Amino acid sequence: MPGNSGAPSGAPRDQGTKPAWYQDTQKYEQPDLCKAIGQLLNTLVPYVLMLYLMYHAIQSGYSYWVTLALAVPAAGFLGRILIFFHDCAHSSFLASRKANNILGHICGILAFTPYEDWRRAHNTHHATVADLDRRSVGDIWTLTVDEFLTAPWRTRIRYRLFRNPLILFGLGPIYEFLISHRMSHKGGTRNERYGVYLNNLTILAIVLTASLTIGLRTYVLIQLPVIVICGSMALWMFYTQHQFVGVHWVRHEEWNPIRAAMDGSSYYKLPRLLQWFTGSIGYHHVHHIRPRIPNYNLQRCYDETPAMQKIHPLTICKSLKSPFLHLWDETQEKMVGFQSLKGLARRKSGRG
Repeated sequence: MPGNSGAPSGAPRDQGTKPAWYQDTQKYEQPDLCKAIGQLLNTLVPYVLMLYLMYHAIQSGYSYWVTLALAVPAAGFLGRILIFFHDCAHSSFLASRKANNILGHICGILAFTPYEDWRRAHNTHHATVADLDRRSVGDIWTLTVDEFLTAPWRTRIRYRLFRNPLILFGLGPIYEFLISHRMSHKGGTRNERYGVYLNNLTILAIVLTASLTIGLRTYVLIQLPVIVICGSMALWMFYTQHQFVGVHWVRHEEWNPIRAAMDGSSYYKLPRLLQWFTGSIGYHHVHHIRPRIPNYNLQRCYDETPAMQKIHPLTICKSLKSPFLHLWDETQEKMVGFQSLKGLARRKSGRG
């Protein structure tokens, strides 16, 4: 089966069996308080500074392009805050579970994302990644070729629109962070629903406070571009790390958690600055092998684990192909684009 790397993990299909090197990676799960505090300081302080500079630019009458230019690094720092939020959801950023939960709620307010509700969906994603029979929760909507060809025309239109890059990475983040995250989702517990309400009420309190101080218009001109740019970056990272040339998907009876982690997640090799802003989440196969490794230990685990290094890296250039991969072809065992549908349909009808 074509995959991210063939099958360097050496993982058997038996879901209860793990390769010999797996146990050695557990040591990287240990949180480091000094590193965690250092990351909070080098991210929260400049984030607040960027917001102040945006406010100052507006108040001083500079062109709004200056504010938008400042929104880019501000969105980068907010992206790092999302990484801390993500680590807290895995109880990995700090040693204390309670401290992780408190910090997770705070980061979730800054990132317009309810902590408990998101954590449930994300944990489901980890438990079902690369499993064709357990899609939909915490994932990007993905259909197989057969599912698309046999779907009602309304579903096909919706899917084509959804997978359009302008919608997926343009309108998608606006909907996700400003609309979808304001609602509790089906199957959530009472605590998860209350978490959504608390997130909404706190954000509302911030908006009201801003309206009474700097003015609603100024607040929107500052916060909206930051959350949209950050959301687009976050969605791009998540999308390309599970939708790329060589990705591995199988039906549940063939699913293996180690193979799913190693070949169903990419190693997105980024320039040093982008790696810093994204909290090393480009080592996504490492993260899926051991979700409780904090972001500040991901590279060390990669550097010191030879099996991790056998994964072929996904470069920025290669990742530009990902938005044009729309469907999983179970026959060829690879992602294909809509442009392949005519040939695939003819091939299937010929076999029929």
